[in-house]
Amino acid sequence: MSRRLPVVAVVGRPNVGKSTFFNRVLGERAAIVHDEPGVTRDRNFARADWAGREFFIVDTGGVIEGSDAPLDRQVRSQALTAVEEADLILFVVDGKAGVHPLDERLTGILRDSGRPVLVVANKMDNLPNEQGHHDFWRLGLGEPLPVSSISGKGSGDLLDRVVAALPDDPGPVDEDEGLRIAVIGKPNVGKSSFVNRLFGETRMVVSDQPGTTRDPVDSTFRYHGRDLIFVDTAGLRRQSKVSESVEYYSTLRTARVIREAQVCLVLVDAAEGLHQQDLKILEAAWDAGCGVVVAVNKWDLVDKEAHPTPRVERELRARSPLLQWVPMTFISAITGLRVRRTLELILEVAEERKRRIPTHEVNEVLESLYQRQPPPHSRGRQVKLRYATQADTSPPTFVVFTNLPGEIPDHYLRYLYNGFRKAWTFLGVPIRIRIRGSSSRERAAS
Repeated sequence: MSRRLPVVAVVGRPNVGKSTFFNRVLGERAAIVHDEPGVTRDRNFARADWAGREFFIVDTGGVIEGSDAPLDRQVRSQALTAVEEADLILFVVDGKAGVHPLDERLTGILRDSGRPVLVVANKMDNLPNEQGHHDFWRLGLGEPLPVSSISGKGSGDLLDRVVAALPDDPGPVDEDEGLRIAVIGKPNVGKSSFVNRLFGETRMVVSDQPGTTRDPVDSTFRYHGRDLIFVDTAGLRRQSKVSESVEYYSTLRTARVIREAQVCLVLVDAAEGLHQQDLKILEAAWDAGCGVVVAVNKWDLVDKEAHPTPRVERELRARSPLLQWVPMTFISAITGLRVRRTLELILEVAEERKRRIPTHEVNEVLESLYQRQPPPHSRGRQVKLRYATQADTSPPTFVVFTNLPGEIPDHYLRYLYNGFRKAWTFLGVPIRIRIRGSSSRERAAS
């Protein structure tokens, strides 16, 4: 049984350096940092470790009191939700600017929460010579702790205090981190709505405004005895459409999430159909070696008589050869239609990605393909396929040994690829075929 890791929430008004501090704790750029206030919108979860003690740290959007803008209200709600879930709150303030009226209003909210609070006076870049953090004693939340998130000054002392303030360690951590699933697709196809439906709560900020999600956000779901870690990502647009620098960083972050995921759930808008950008997103996941499941969302809005499911599925699969190997389901994140079916497909694809074919079976299929259609001769020499084996999984990778590895044409590689596919399917999973001989030259197909 895995124990519950304590949760540390990082809260404060906009542009005080919460995300910079978050990145400093993790030692990586896990949250987007920008001079523009309000960049962080969702709760951004990550596992951190200090002095052998593990905990979750949660980066939140800057709280803007008094704003009636719908997005500001949702960001405020998300931050307050993080406070409710936290075992410890890090109240980040701007040490250079001094006490702000909003800091005083947030102090009352944090005091009412009943959670332990550490006041983090950030932007103290000239430590130990600066003394501006002492102004925050008047908030009445205890000793202000000076740090510089940019340089890292004071961060070690602060983390010592964090670990000391955490609740008692309840036991060892389960090393199985679970199955990582990236929820990807164009902006506004319903990625956050899908995750919210799955978790039965407003886990992500949802808005009609495209691009609401900027940072990838991890959420863990227990299903059939397995931890499924869903990463809701920013929508991927065509490069020519990416103008804001913040959105550009989000796109890079999403690309990295794809490469780290085991399965990618690609959401497609049923009303818009499958566009070229959808295919590029599919191919990015496929090329990264991820398992892929396609979920056509907003199916509740489609006229089923005019657009019956079998015909729409045939039309979608005809758009790309790789779609004939990818499972597809038609869902509604709003109504919950086939959301559980999507989970079943994800687990099925994850198992296919780890599947290993016995060597004798690989060679039987290779021999059958060779007898049916041998590779063409090269400069009068016969090209022989000697034997093959599966060298790896995740994704499945096969090595075929031959006497002339550099002389097998691309069309024959595709022939072997299709033959292996027909023999074992590997539903929703890319496979790799490498051609190797006694020389150092090597060919590959996928």
